[in-house]
Amino acid sequence: MLNQLSETIYYLSNQNDKERPTLGLVCGDKYSLVVDAGNSVQHARDFLHEIEKLNVPPVKYVVITHAHWDHFLGMNEYGAAIIMNSLTNQKMNDWRNYSYDDRSLQEYVDSKKMNTLCMETIQHEIPDRETFQLNLPDLIFEKSLHVDLGNKVCILETIRSTHTDDSTIVYIPDEKVIFLGDSAYNTTTNSLYHIKQDKLLPMIEDIQQYDAVHFLLGHESICDVEEMDTFWRELISANDAVKGTSLEEAIERFEAANNRTANDNELFFLQGFVNDQILQSKAAE
Repeated sequence: MLNQLSETIYYLSNQNDKERPTLGLVCGDKYSLVVDAGNSVQHARDFLHEIEKLNVPPVKYVVITHAHWDHFLGMNEYGAAIIMNSLTNQKMNDWRNYSYDDRSLQEYVDSKKMNTLCMETIQHEIPDRETFQLNLPDLIFEKSLHVDLGNKVCILETIRSTHTDDSTIVYIPDEKVIFLGDSAYNTTTNSLYHIKQDKLLPMIEDIQQYDAVHFLLGHESICDVEEMDTFWRELISANDAVKGTSLEEAIERFEAANNRTANDNELFFLQGFVNDQILQSKAAE
């Protein structure tokens, strides 16, 4: 079931148990635009089935926010122009050359090119895997692109991110709504989750330049300004407390600076920044 944010904006909520991210729908007078394509053929079909229940213009564009499988594997289903930034396009080249039979999928898992959940999703939710191949994008942009849907403009821009280096956001200025994809999240390197300290403040600066009142993230419920401000504040306070590879020292600094114990979110962020320091230390060796 689609959630209606306004007369022209809808979204399909994330399903964390299936690694299904939030999918967006923006409708103009002439066309509609989809934000992220889904993690499988079935995910995309489920979304399209819900869209068919609405009296909205046809989907003409699908924007891929970044090159992680759960955001693009359903993109062939829409019969629409696929849009992505040039780095996302580059990162997806490997996936276009993949084979999707069981043996090949297992080889990709063994070589850590994909995880087990991705393999199982492909096996269960992509029919005709023997011939499955991702389509090429129809529109590739560098830093920004404006898409007019008919009295409804969507601004696509690349931003700095703690999650990936190819993050695209979709901003709808007349509604003050921004789709962030996974840009505000942590990332994983060598099986270790971490939050890139050098990207945190630049990312927040990039996102806060948009006059937004509603924020949609890839694996969260919709957030308002107050919730996002809390999110940024917790991230920054955790980041300020991490100066090295010791979580205990980071927690002590956090408690001294804030005169309280860290909440669960802040503890997660503290560990993420400490893990980033650990990775940086190993890289310097």
